[in-house]
Amino acid sequence: MAKDFVTRSENYSEWYNELVVRADLAENSSVRGCMVIKPYGYAIWEKMQHTLDKLFKKTGHQNAYFPLFIPKSFFEKEAEHVEGFAKECAVVTHHRLAKNPNGNGLIPDPSAKLEEELIVRPTSETIIWDTYRKWIKSYRDLPILCNQWANVVRWEMRTRMFLRTAEFLWQEGHTAHATSEEAEAETIKMMHVYADFAEKYMAMPVIRGVKSANERFAGAVETYCIEAMMQDGKALQAGTSHFLGQNFAKAFDVKFLSKENKLEYVWATSWGVSTRLMGALIMTHSDDNGLVLPPYLAPIQVVIVPIYKTAEEKAQIDEIADNVISTLKAKDISIKYDDDEKTKPGWKFNEYEFKGVPVRITLGARDLKEDKVEIFRRDTCEKEIIHKDEIISKCESLLTDIQDNLFKKAYDLRASKTRNVDTWEEFKQEIEKGGFLMCHWDGTPETEEKIKEETKATIRCIPLDASEEDGKCIYTGKPSKRRVVFARNY
Repeated sequence: MAKDFVTRSENYSEWYNELVVRADLAENSSVRGCMVIKPYGYAIWEKMQHTLDKLFKKTGHQNAYFPLFIPKSFFEKEAEHVEGFAKECAVVTHHRLAKNPNGNGLIPDPSAKLEEELIVRPTSETIIWDTYRKWIKSYRDLPILCNQWANVVRWEMRTRMFLRTAEFLWQEGHTAHATSEEAEAETIKMMHVYADFAEKYMAMPVIRGVKSANERFAGAVETYCIEAMMQDGKALQAGTSHFLGQNFAKAFDVKFLSKENKLEYVWATSWGVSTRLMGALIMTHSDDNGLVLPPYLAPIQVVIVPIYKTAEEKAQIDEIADNVISTLKAKDISIKYDDDEKTKPGWKFNEYEFKGVPVRITLGARDLKEDKVEIFRRDTCEKEIIHKDEIISKCESLLTDIQDNLFKKAYDLRASKTRNVDTWEEFKQEIEKGGFLMCHWDGTPETEEKIKEETKATIRCIPLDASEEDGKCIYTGKPSKRRVVFARNY
C-alpha cells in the first residue's frame, strides 16, 4: 500500500478524492467547481469515448456539433425543461469588458450588454430542436440520428471530481422520428448500448430500468437508465436515455409531412453518458493499494520493468523486451517498457500498482539466467514465476481473466448488498447499511418524496426485468405489483 494513503474503511470519500489526485487522473482547477483532467485520466476517457463512438456508429448514428451558447428564450419554450435546469444555468450577459471608472480592474462594458442573454449549455435539446425545425420537412427527412461529443456547464454547489463538477465532458445523442413506437424503441436500444458498454468494457454490472416520475429527466415522457452500485453500497446513475415524446417538437414547432400527406409533430429522444463514468470505474474496482483498471480500458495494459546491474545484462533484457513488445503490439495490446534509470524498480512497482496497470512483467537478469520471469496481476496482487517463452500467452490469458474477474467481483458484491425489505421499520434500519433495497412502493410521487425526506433514499429505478409480485408499499401499506430499487446515491 502507498504510504499514508487512506483506506476505504477509514474514509471512503477521502479515499476516492485522494486516489483521483495521486493516480494522476485529475486535479482541482483554479476555477471553482471545475477540474483539470490529466493525461493519464484523459487516456482512460479517450478509450471510453472511442469504444462508445464505435458502438453508436454501429447503430447508425452520426456525430455533429451544436453551439455552446443557447438563447434564454429557447429554454422558456419548454416549461418542465426550464424548471429542471434553471438553478444550474450559467448566463452570459455582456460581450465585452471595460475599465472600471471607479477604480482598478475590469467590469462588463455597459454598452456591450447582449440584447438577449445566453445560457452556457447545460444540455442541448433546445438548440438542437430549433435546428431540426430547419432540417425536417417530410417523412423522407426522418429519422435523424445525431450524437455530439461536447462539454456542458451545470453550476453545481457541491462538487467532486468526475462525479459532479460545474463543467464536464459527455456525449449527447438527439434523434428525431416519425412515430412514437420508433422513438421509444430507439430510447430503449440506447439504454442497452450503455448497459453493454458498462458490463463488457467497464466490468461494472448495472440494473437496466426506468425512472420514477420524480427522477425523470426534465421534459421527458419516460427516462430509462442504468444503475450501478459502488463499493460503499451507494448507487450511481451511470447513463440515461430519454423518450421525449413530442414535447420539444411542439415547443419548437417541428412538423413533418407524413406518408398520408398529413402535417404531424416529430417524436424525439435524447441520451447521454459523461465523465461521471470515470468516477464509476474508480469506485467499482479500486482498492486500498490504489487504482484498479479493467484491461479493456487501461491506457497501459502491460508494463515491463527491467532489473539489471551491467550494460551486458541490460542488452540481453532489451532483446527479450523488444520481442515481447512487438508481439503484444501486433495483438493490439498496449505495453510500456520502463527502463528509465532515474527511478528504481521498487518505485516503479509501487507506481504502476497505484495507477492500476493490469499486468506487470519483471525481467530480472538473475531470473533470466534460468529462463524465468515474474508476472504480477493487479486485480488480486498475485505474483507468479513463469518461463520466459510463456510471456505472450500468459499476458493474453491474464488480461481476459482480469476483465472477467473484475466483473464477477463487482457482481458478487452487488448481490451481497441487495436484499428485499418489506416494512418501514426494517427499511429505516437497512438503508443505513447501504446497498440496494428491493421494496414495494405504491407508485405515487408523494410517497417517494416522503421516503426521500425521511431517509435520503430515492427510487433508483424500476427494473425492466422485475416480475409481478403482489405486495404492500413499505411506507403507506397500499397495494403494489412489483418491487423497485431504493438506495442512497451519488
